[in-house]
Amino acid sequence: MYLPIPSQPDCASAWREAVRQVDARPGHEAYNVIIDITDPLTNASLRDERVATVNSFLETYDKSVETVANTIFPEALYLRHGAPAFFDVFEERVLDKVRRTGRWSGYYFERMTNLPDSDGKPINQLWEIVERIKDPKVKALNKFELSIFDPTRDVDDSPYGGQCLSHGSFKLMSGDPKRLTLTVIYRNHFYTEKLLGNLIGLGRLMGFVAKEANLAVGPLTVISTHALIDQPAKCRRSDIVELLEKFDQVAGALEPA
Repeated sequence: MYLPIPSQPDCASAWREAVRQVDARPGHEAYNVIIDITDPLTNASLRDERVATVNSFLETYDKSVETVANTIFPEALYLRHGAPAFFDVFEERVLDKVRRTGRWSGYYFERMTNLPDSDGKPINQLWEIVERIKDPKVKALNKFELSIFDPTRDVDDSPYGGQCLSHGSFKLMSGDPKRLTLTVIYRNHFYTEKLLGNLIGLGRLMGFVAKEANLAVGPLTVISTHALIDQPAKCRRSDIVELLEKFDQVAGALEPA
């Protein structure tokens, strides 16, 4: 049982088509939804009117596309401080402010860069991946795995909460330069509140790895093992319908005559 979404050119288009197809399913939910984006960096900001439309809707409910994207990759810190310095800046200036509990801050970037090993020593998985890709002795093109789910912290009695992004797998496609691809798995995925910000954040994550490792950015594939057209608190079904109508109007206006 799966729902393949036709490949889309950018994050906003992928968001709309995935929402369209999941929304048409019974209960406005689906399992094993597969989304593929040719270029996750193109038009991936509020400068794109489609992204801005979704963001304006979310701001009504004290949410935003950028907030979600930043949980995956804090791009402003990277642009300001560079790598690897921005890892320390994140830990020293951001992590204590956003950490909800000792178990989980809500930032997937924490799991990528500060995942304790069996002795409690933090592992920066993300930077290790960059360094292995750059290492000429590493010949394999498909051994760059990023673990987010942590069984020592994420298996509990919570009726719902916790991490939703579970795993990422980077691959290098041959060429000159080589192209970086990323496939991620979500155990649960809110498509109204989270999906567009997730796609943009994952694209920025790919952009970071590609830049630091001298690669080109290739496609992004997202597998949502459960997807839901969610309704943020106090949001009505009619509000979702109105959002989608506005998005389609904006997208239609942007199409070449």
